[in-house]
Amino acid sequence: MDRNAAAEAAGSAATGSDRHVLRFTVPLGHPEEAVWPAVASTAGLGSWLAAVEVLEPRLGGAVVLRGLDEPGGPAAAGTVTAWDVERVAEYTLDGDAGRLRFHLEPGEHGDRGATVLRVTHTFEGPVPLRRARAAAWPARLHHLAAAL
Repeated sequence: MDRNAAAEAAGSAATGSDRHVLRFTVPLGHPEEAVWPAVASTAGLGSWLAAVEVLEPRLGGAVVLRGLDEPGGPAAAGTVTAWDVERVAEYTLDGDAGRLRFHLEPGEHGDRGATVLRVTHTFEGPVPLRRARAAAWPARLHHLAAAL
């Protein structure tokens, strides 16, 4: 993913009542084995998404992220609700933090030297929270690309 990749990331939002789903498809110019640690390890997540206080990398493991919506913000505790090594990591967090799902696929036309990252953030809350989170994701994805 080059410097403009975050801008190129395709995003969409769906909403129903106070339930919101943000989806992003991000082409990355790195193989899956290089992208996986960025979405499935303490150091990786901490380099671009949020401080990680706890991450038990397995289905049913504990996870605690701090500052998901703001640096130094409150911690959100939860559970690893999907774990398919080098393919899917999903974290379901308490409160309005919601569920974060990261799904890795080979790049376009099966290119193993690249990865397509599909990010889904599902949460409940008022429309202003959806707007704020939708606005925050492009910068996060830019930080991810820079961290790889």
